[in-house]
Amino acid sequence: MDSDKTIDKGKRGILYLCATPIGNLEDITIRALKVLRKADFIAAEDTRHTLKLLNRYRIKVPLISYHEHNKNYRKHEIIDKLTTGNNVVMVSDAGMPGISDPGEDLVKEAIEAGIEVRPIPGPTALIAAVVISGLPTGRFIFEGFLPRNKKDRESRLKDLKTETRTMVFYESPHRLKQTLNQMYEIFGDRKLAIAREMTKAYEEVFRGNISDALKHFAEKTPRGEFTIVVAGSGNKEKMEQTSCWEQISIKDHIKMYIEQGIPKKESIKKVAKDRNLPKTKVYRESFDLE
Repeated sequence: MDSDKTIDKGKRGILYLCATPIGNLEDITIRALKVLRKADFIAAEDTRHTLKLLNRYRIKVPLISYHEHNKNYRKHEIIDKLTTGNNVVMVSDAGMPGISDPGEDLVKEAIEAGIEVRPIPGPTALIAAVVISGLPTGRFIFEGFLPRNKKDRESRLKDLKTETRTMVFYESPHRLKQTLNQMYEIFGDRKLAIAREMTKAYEEVFRGNISDALKHFAEKTPRGEFTIVVAGSGNKEKMEQTSCWEQISIKDHIKMYIEQGIPKKESIKKVAKDRNLPKTKVYRESFDLE
């Protein structure tokens, strides 16, 4: 049944949250195209970006700019349009609006004003990255973008250190290396998957440990938007790995990393993480190692 009929003027409009492609413009649902065509207005994060999608499907609907820098006054304009009977479709630059973007504020405002809010499901980088990560998907948490300030980011990561569920983060290219370094220092060398430019021509998924990712992006400049999926702590795999290390001495464990070309100081840190031991105890075992 069609539940997206145009309502009579004089009644309150409907705010639609419409998912749009995260890269490939063919990843759009039939219902999304239908709702976009029937809208009175489309609220877009970047009107120039959204116009490319609308032109592709020959959709001609007035666009309203709605983003982080104008949300405080523009949301009231949009609410006014809704209360006077206009249907408004909100879209983000990619994926589902309302997740880590200013759409969240507009939804709250609409609900408080008694306006109906309907989702038009579709692509989202969060779910796409989780299902291709190779990490446990039964239970996971979404953290979005970490704080920009280094100390605040460190504090947030420390809070998550004992989180047992798979964790998902969004990150920009210019902060990726710094975030990975802090994850390595706080989480240890866990498994992760890093997806960039999903569904686009240069789509890439990196899988490995955090240390592997640091080496990879030291040699390759990060480009595009990233979704990072990190293994939780205390999982069965980690317990089995810790048990495995007990089969060799601490000294041999340190030597193993040194022989891989990892500096002694870094090797000591890695062994402490692997074996869940204080660094001072591991350090004492390394006195006669070069």
